[in-house]
Amino acid sequence: MRLSSTVGDNAAVLDALGCSLCKGMENFALAQHCFIKSIQAEQNNVVAWTNLGALYLKKDNIELAHEAFKIAQSLEPLYVDCWIGQAIIAEKVGSYDTMDLFRHTTELSTHTEGVKGYAHWVCSTLLDKSNRDSDLYRYNIVQMSAVSAAQVALSKYTERVQSDPDAFTMLGFLNEHLNLKRQACQAYQRSADLLQSMSGEMHALVLSNYGRVLSSLGQWEEAVRVFNSTPLKELTDLTGLALAYCRAGLVPKSINTYERALAVAFNEKDKAYILTALALLQHLQGNVDAAKTLLFKCSLLKEPIPESLLCLCAMGLVQNDTTLAAAALAELMKQTSNSEMVVEQHCLLKCTLLALQGNLCAVQREASRAIHRNPGNPALWAFLSRLIPQYFPQKANGGAMAGHVACLSSMTHGKRSLLHSGINQLASGKHSAGDSRRNALKTMQRAVLLCPDEPAAWAGLMAACHTENTSCHLSGSAPRRTGLEQILMSIVSDKVRSVDVERPLAQMLEAWILQQSVTGLVLRGELEQAEALCTQVLSVSPEHPAVLLSLRQVQCQRLLLANEVTVLPDAVIEQLNSAVTLNPTNISGWHWLAEVYHTQGLLLQAVLTYKQSLQIASQLGLHNSQMSSLLRLALLALRMCMSGIPGQDWKDLVQEATSEVLKLGSSSTALLFQALLHFTIKMAARDTRRFLEKLVYVSHDAPVTVVEVARWYLLRHLRSKNDDELIKVLLENATTNKDQRLLNFHQQHAS
Repeated sequence: MRLSSTVGDNAAVLDALGCSLCKGMENFALAQHCFIKSIQAEQNNVVAWTNLGALYLKKDNIELAHEAFKIAQSLEPLYVDCWIGQAIIAEKVGSYDTMDLFRHTTELSTHTEGVKGYAHWVCSTLLDKSNRDSDLYRYNIVQMSAVSAAQVALSKYTERVQSDPDAFTMLGFLNEHLNLKRQACQAYQRSADLLQSMSGEMHALVLSNYGRVLSSLGQWEEAVRVFNSTPLKELTDLTGLALAYCRAGLVPKSINTYERALAVAFNEKDKAYILTALALLQHLQGNVDAAKTLLFKCSLLKEPIPESLLCLCAMGLVQNDTTLAAAALAELMKQTSNSEMVVEQHCLLKCTLLALQGNLCAVQREASRAIHRNPGNPALWAFLSRLIPQYFPQKANGGAMAGHVACLSSMTHGKRSLLHSGINQLASGKHSAGDSRRNALKTMQRAVLLCPDEPAAWAGLMAACHTENTSCHLSGSAPRRTGLEQILMSIVSDKVRSVDVERPLAQMLEAWILQQSVTGLVLRGELEQAEALCTQVLSVSPEHPAVLLSLRQVQCQRLLLANEVTVLPDAVIEQLNSAVTLNPTNISGWHWLAEVYHTQGLLLQAVLTYKQSLQIASQLGLHNSQMSSLLRLALLALRMCMSGIPGQDWKDLVQEATSEVLKLGSSSTALLFQALLHFTIKMAARDTRRFLEKLVYVSHDAPVTVVEVARWYLLRHLRSKNDDELIKVLLENATTNKDQRLLNFHQQHAS
């Protein structure tokens, strides 16, 4: 008291004296007296009011503390300490405003208690997964951008205070939620370094977090080292170590660690996840039966998980066991869930199962049904766009539109969907001469701009350029996009090497690019350059069957053109046959060989070659290739019929091949071949007119070329019948559809 009387009415000294009495001597009564005297000396003393509130708070006098802080707030609304005091009071009484008050302190200033308090509440709320649908969570976390705000505040704090492991731990956790994995790794590493001298639970927790982030960054060896530094008593540490072992290629150690984790797991759900992981590892080692046993064991637990059924279904699909896949999928569908990811998985599995069962027409219908049930899911639109060119190319226009919808709905799916839209436009023959705005070239150019590192986008651009050049050749105009093949081919090769693509897929893409380049050069008559390109690639990859086949094709064409040879020597034909046999899965190679046999007059060999390609396509499950082989076989037989070769065998072959095509799916080309067969057998028959009229007037999905050919033969049929009335109707249809060739043909014959 003597000191108090000595300092008199000096408010600052009295306030400092009160703080000293609180911290050092813990003489709270005298400290309270000093703070009150300081306030009496200076009524607007916000610091003294705040310190008095802190004193009351320390003594658990909540009401007086609240009043003191409230007065301090009214005196100076921007003074952060009094706001922190109110936030701590709210925390003590369990008020919903706690996080909001702590957030406000971070906006006023970077204060230790305010920043750490706000970060603590944000992290605690994120860890509590039971309140994600509450209004409080939506306001405090989502609407107020709490994760970003807390991360920014902690980043500023840790720049100033480098020795606070708790702050670095929370910063790492928040960075993880923001998907800032490298920053999270640095924060956890700093926290682990600060706690290195300690061996408590906090250090083990930080190491566990550090190992998890290292795994997410793909640093598997370092993750193994960090996880092994933990006590390995917690389930999360053991499963994290097991995953790191697996990704590092140490599968036996991963299995042993998962088995240790299985012994530690205390609930059925955790055991189910571990058994599923063990099943995947057993399958990875080729132990299919052991994997199935583990997955069946999962289904017998009290709390089965959908992931085990998902793996069982996928395993059945991989093993071509449709019975197992169908049974697992049926059980999986019973576990209803409305999440987008689950809907996508179910759709993918069901479509794959239908394709494996050979029910190819149902694949597109199933994807369409999934979209009707979930029209707002962009992933399903993207999936449909990807599906159609492979299984239902007749609907390529719809596939392009599905990709367009996915692009508009989601940027994430949109980039890939743009590529799928371009492929659909290629399948439907969309070029700039037909539509200057929506065509394959423009779409592929956009895909390359959005995904410059995607090899498939550059390959699609090459195909689009080839389509434009082909369109120019057919229309008689000079192609404008020439000389790009080798440039684009080198770009694709570079992109394939720079991205993480599975080697078989990369090799298939490179082979396709080479064939596309060679086709473009051959189209321009640059056979020498095409042969040089194949030879150059073979010098780098001498055991590349697709390149060897392309080389033989070019050499064969050069031989036929150079010496005007019409009959190839037997040795050359044998070489061509060997080149195709070395690359048996190349269906287009078999088709080309059949054409060579046809040009050489070896019709029986041509038929057998087409049938061989059909058999291979059926074994590989290639729907489009099956239809292509059957249509080419039908066309060969139809040519023989139209050439006047006697015999019933060729007619039967046309009918048989086209009927098989129509069993696989709708095909206007097959219907045209049947109509032309009737035209060949009896041109003036009523059935001939009925078949042709169906293509001209009824079929709306038929390609323009098919309709124009049908229209031309229908005109010939009607002229043979002298049916002027129907000819007039046909000419009106041709005028409406701008079929100038038919109009010119009719005018020439009419005059």
